[in-house]
Amino acid sequence: MLVALQVATATLVAIAMALALAHALEYPGKMPLPEETYRAVQAIYYPGFTIGGVAEPLGLLALLALVWLTPRGAAFWLTLAAFVALALMHAIYWLLTHPVNNFWVEGVHMSAASAGFFRIGAMNEGAGSPDWAVLRDRWEYSHIIRAVVGLASHVLLVTAIAL
Repeated sequence: MLVALQVATATLVAIAMALALAHALEYPGKMPLPEETYRAVQAIYYPGFTIGGVAEPLGLLALLALVWLTPRGAAFWLTLAAFVALALMHAIYWLLTHPVNNFWVEGVHMSAASAGFFRIGAMNEGAGSPDWAVLRDRWEYSHIIRAVVGLASHVLLVTAIAL
């Protein structure tokens, strides 16, 4: 049972990390794009990445279960550190990345559920139209930070499992 949970958790954390890493690796190619092209490219991510994004909260729940089931010792502390890192990655998404997503999906046809999800925590639209480059930078840099923290979570977890 524990081994199955470890494998499932490592897979979920790897998926969560991989999505942020994919965004981070696109950074050099996307930064020089003009606004119109950047917005067009940005809109293609949401269908697939939204599906894959389910791995992040599921990974947090699975890591919490592993923390609960792992006996005290080095593996416990590494698993706990992996949980903290993934929780930080998730917090970065909700605090920095998600509020900007609303601007990138503007005008994109989505289901009511998807549209509602992207409205959660949206930046105040009444405050005037922010500079798209500022939003781009915030979105791109938040994914680089998320990729680093997600990689740390994955390495900590794999190390804990290997002990």
